[in-house]
Amino acid sequence: MSELAKALLVDDRRENLMALEAILQGLPVQSVAVESGEAALKQLLVEDFAVILLDAQMPDMDGFETASHIKRRERTRHVPIIFLTAADRDAQLALRGYAVGAVDYLTKPFDPWVLRAKVSVFVELWVKTRQLAAQSELVRERDNQWRTMTEAVDDAVALLRSDDPEGRERAVEVLEQARWGAVA
Repeated sequence: MSELAKALLVDDRRENLMALEAILQGLPVQSVAVESGEAALKQLLVEDFAVILLDAQMPDMDGFETASHIKRRERTRHVPIIFLTAADRDAQLALRGYAVGAVDYLTKPFDPWVLRAKVSVFVELWVKTRQLAAQSELVRERDNQWRTMTEAVDDAVALLRSDDPEGRERAVEVLEQARWGAVA
């Protein structure tokens, strides 16, 4: 459970990626920087991310197209996307960002502390979701063990009540097998 949350940083300008990495420095998140929408989609095939910081305006595949691909994939549709853009002149761009599934839309220059706070929230949610999934799995395993033991006790009781002269020995074997199966 000690896997570090990751933030996918997507911007066609290397200096912007370096600035984002610097802003996120010190947060409990590993930054993964890529320079295109296509590279982001490839990265999302192999890694899980707590949040995506996505430049809206990029050549070839822009942020909106990238986001719509991300939201169409079952594996990535729930990853929160925060759009970052220098274009604050057009409110329609923000609406377009929300329409393709963004959770937020920040215009440059933005307050780095605000971005850190937003990323921190999504990282914390990611960590809590992972913890809940692990606890859920543990409960499922315990339920299966409980079910196995209950069935073994029922079988042992039936053997003890039967007229079978070896019923007692077989009942002990059934309980031992169930116990060792539950321990494993």
